Amino acid sequence: MTNALTLPSLGGSLESYIQSANSFPILSQEEESSLARRLWNHGDIEAAQKLILSHLRFVVAIARGYKGYGLPQADLIQEGNIGLMKAVKRFDPERGVRLVSFAVHWIKAEIHEFIMRNWRLVKIATTKQQRKLFFNLRSMKQGLDTLNPREVEAMATQLGVKSEEVVEMEKRFNGSDISLEPMSDDEDDTFSPISYLTDGVEPSKILESEQISFLREKGLQQSLACLDDRSRHIIKARWLSEKDTATLHELADELGVSAERVRQIEVKALQKMREVMVASA
Repeated sequence: MTNALTLPSLGGSLESYIQSANSFPILSQEEESSLARRLWNHGDIEAAQKLILSHLRFVVAIARGYKGYGLPQADLIQEGNIGLMKAVKRFDPERGVRLVSFAVHWIKAEIHEFIMRNWRLVKIATTKQQRKLFFNLRSMKQGLDTLNPREVEAMATQLGVKSEEVVEMEKRFNGSDISLEPMSDDEDDTFSPISYLTDGVEPSKILESEQISFLREKGLQQSLACLDDRSRHIIKARWLSEKDTATLHELADELGVSAERVRQIEVKALQKMREVMVASA
């Protein structure tokens, strides 16, 4: 599949590539499902290309979170794109999830593997707990300055460890790099420190964030008022909650209908809101 695809080139300016990736429109759920079915049922390469191009911006967002590992951003994006293409090839449109949520695993897996292949690896943490602390500390620490006592205490509290452990790990952190690969003396062979790589992004929420930005524009309250009570409840629970957003299945259980019915109500409600907001603009 990949040989037939034409993607924006990463060989030139990274900024130009990002602008190009952002120029491809985000697909609606109906458009995405239609293209995915064409690919799944008929091997339609054109459909695959449209799915990939519409999700390049999400790969860029995920790859940005790994810039702290000292590897070229263009290379991270390229590896993430490989993961995206693998995800598109395997995406089953009947699963009832959006492609961006399904693709996160594949995108991050390719980036992680690239980091493992290209980082100079030095063993400085000998237990699973130490390795977890190392990666948490790496993601939380800002700048290169040594932590002051108040910062140490705050970080220890947040991570649920002793202050002495934070101080000790910071010394190791500043001295050398940790091995990302499993150690031969690991008590659990399935563990790898790569599991604790954090990118600072919630990729499964990227699409939701795009929708939230749209819904919070001028006319939000007016467009919500045009909905019936059930539709309004679904929209607020799915897109406007200050806490964790509800899943289709959670709302289905709450309302006593199927998840597919909740999705249909959601799609119609969003469309009606868009129409009201456009009319009032």
